[in-house]
Amino acid sequence: MANRLPFLFLSFLDVGDRRRAFFVAPWLLALLMTGLLLPGQADADERGRALAQKVYERPDGDEVASHGSMVLSESGHEPRIRELYSFRREESDGEVSNLIRFTAPADIEGTGLLTIDHADGSTDQWIYLPALKRDRRIPSARRGGRFVGSDLFYEDLQDRKVEEDRHQWLRKESLEGVTTEVLESVPIDANSSVYGRRVSWIHPKTLIPMRVDLYRPGESVPFKRLRVYKVERIQGFWTVTDSVMKDLESGHQTRILNEKTVYDRRLPAHLFTNRALQDPSIDQRFRP
Repeated sequence: MANRLPFLFLSFLDVGDRRRAFFVAPWLLALLMTGLLLPGQADADERGRALAQKVYERPDGDEVASHGSMVLSESGHEPRIRELYSFRREESDGEVSNLIRFTAPADIEGTGLLTIDHADGSTDQWIYLPALKRDRRIPSARRGGRFVGSDLFYEDLQDRKVEEDRHQWLRKESLEGVTTEVLESVPIDANSSVYGRRVSWIHPKTLIPMRVDLYRPGESVPFKRLRVYKVERIQGFWTVTDSVMKDLESGHQTRILNEKTVYDRRLPAHLFTNRALQDPSIDQRFRP
């Protein structure tokens, strides 16, 4: 699953350069359009899409339940720690359902997020706030909103299909002693994402993005960065157990610590419904 954040399922595995006017001779334009002068570009695009497909299809279980914590940090303030559970179920037709439930501290206890990523690429999301005693749909226009004040956008918690982006293999690059493959992904439909592009450093063995730089449309400098610091093999599946999403402009960051994960949990379909979202007692029996 290419674009799911670690543990939260993310999210997590999307540019603009300044353009100057210049003259292109008709014969040169024809060659450029037919790709005769860009064999390297064609190879990079084909290699990039193949890598993106491998990352998306990385084995990560059909059902999984996790327990962990979210740590929000910023300079000059004490870290805020939140305890949560996360559940994911993938159907044979490609539909993916996720439920996140906070259990502590008291001011966020019971808050939940339900995300249904449909096989056609569309997504439905609802957030449940105990104070309101009802769930609220997250419109697509708010996909760039911050999830419960963290550095995670609602979009970061959605599945993203390979065919929604143009992928280009950029280079091999060492990251903390590991030779990773660097992949650039740009939305085909600019309105389908809050990001103008994503640049990912893919671990060759686990196929997990160890770093993802996130850019606003039209900007050349990333404004957010995801880093994966620890990966463990659990029940045969490579699992991210420590990751950080950082706002590069403010310095605020959100750390996700995965303390326990259980695969093949046999999670029922009714766990991923609005009724279950509004009733935390329903997911309690499935918590690891």
